[in-house]
Amino acid sequence: MNIADLWRSSEPEAWERALQRYWQFIQPRNLELERALDALDVDRLRNLSPQGWYNFLHDEYFRWKYTAPNRYATTTIQLRKYRGPGELGELESLRQQLLDLDRNDIRRGLTAAKKIRGLGTAGASGLLSLMYPEHFATVDQFVVKALRLVAGLPEAGALAKMNPENLSSSDGVLLIGILTRKAKENNQSFGTSGWTPRKVDMVLWTYGR
Repeated sequence: MNIADLWRSSEPEAWERALQRYWQFIQPRNLELERALDALDVDRLRNLSPQGWYNFLHDEYFRWKYTAPNRYATTTIQLRKYRGPGELGELESLRQQLLDLDRNDIRRGLTAAKKIRGLGTAGASGLLSLMYPEHFATVDQFVVKALRLVAGLPEAGALAKMNPENLSSSDGVLLIGILTRKAKENNQSFGTSGWTPRKVDMVLWTYGR
């Protein structure tokens, strides 16, 4: 089923199959990390030391988000600047902002996460989607490309104007809004509560590749 047909589908089985398809695209070497972060408990991040928070970002989150070795290398160059004298305090302050976040304020969440060195809109949204999957989604070039294949979206004009590889915060807010709406529509249609913006982005990621 193509993404345009799936988007209009009211069959829960079709959406579940599409969600499971996500795991077929994960490289075997990344599977353990992928499953661990898919089940991330935000209390784990709350209980980390400042150094532990840095280690989580460097060794887990950035490796999860930037699977291409060259992208991981370039983004972690920025992150490693926090290893300088007194720099971990800035990163710790950003963790507290994310933990104390009003989860309904998408723009503020993206703004805070983007202050972490090495993260743009896509990277910021990914971190928030793992922390708060019921409120945020990972929005990147693949989500944009998939949504452009769905006819009749009210946001079609805005989607056409986006630069998928350099999304702005406003783009992120709009995209997360679309995915949140679809998650709510699925839950209403299927009589469930399990669909989240994060799960919808997992589906779109496979179609936009």
